[in-house]
Amino acid sequence: MPETIPHDARTAPLRDHDFSASCTVLPRTARPDRFRSRIGVDLAGGFYPAPRRYELFLSAGCPLSQRVAITLDLLGLRDSVVTTLVPATPADEPSDAGRTALAPLRGAYEATWHRYDGPLTVPALCDRWTGRVVSNHTPDILRDLAGNLGGQVRGPVPVLYPPALLTEIEAIRHTVDEGVTRAAEQAAEAAPGSAGRERALGTLHASLGLLDRRLVREPHVLGGQLTAADVDLWVALTHLGSGPLSRYGHLPAYVRRLAGHPAFHAHHPAAGVASTA
Repeated sequence: MPETIPHDARTAPLRDHDFSASCTVLPRTARPDRFRSRIGVDLAGGFYPAPRRYELFLSAGCPLSQRVAITLDLLGLRDSVVTTLVPATPADEPSDAGRTALAPLRGAYEATWHRYDGPLTVPALCDRWTGRVVSNHTPDILRDLAGNLGGQVRGPVPVLYPPALLTEIEAIRHTVDEGVTRAAEQAAEAAPGSAGRERALGTLHASLGLLDRRLVREPHVLGGQLTAADVDLWVALTHLGSGPLSRYGHLPAYVRRLAGHPAFHAHHPAAGVASTA
């Protein structure tokens, strides 16, 4: 039976707290449309899990792509989900080589939405059977990887979204995205010595202090268990750099410790994002 995308689920408006749900690769100035279908098990419609049915478009240097790449490796999904790297184009008009590299991603967007002229964003989870975008909303993609797609893996894998910690995982993601990543961006964009810069730095260090205190007695941000919250936090801290972390007693060691895990080490910002065909 053909796959279906409900009209009201195809896109959703961009809300303020969704600012981090995707990275725009072309054009930079447009606000992304949200494609919010999900991986499910209803054979009468939607997108059900199958090995190598899905392809993830990622971009090196995009923190959200790094969250997805780390999650793929933690869950052992590299053989089940195809990944393709696309360039992060610095201008609205990419080179011929960049335009060629982006062609499969553009084709997926256009197959999903007739005459699509919006921005191309990553991460984008696409259905190889229909050539369409399933979702470009990173939180949904991550949950689907750990949920229905994660069920394809044999052997032990970490439970990244334990039911008892779902509320706390979401709270950490909000702190990381708003209190760390957005605050750091606002501080960098503000004029030196301005009130806006001081407010942003205050928010940044209040958030880092809160996160640092969570690591006083536990190896992970939500206790003894590695969860999706650690993926979110580690990626944000590595992009922040060592300077802002130097005043904290536990965050630098936390970054180094997780960097020793193969799934994290391979996707440090200095290493880019790995791809498998």
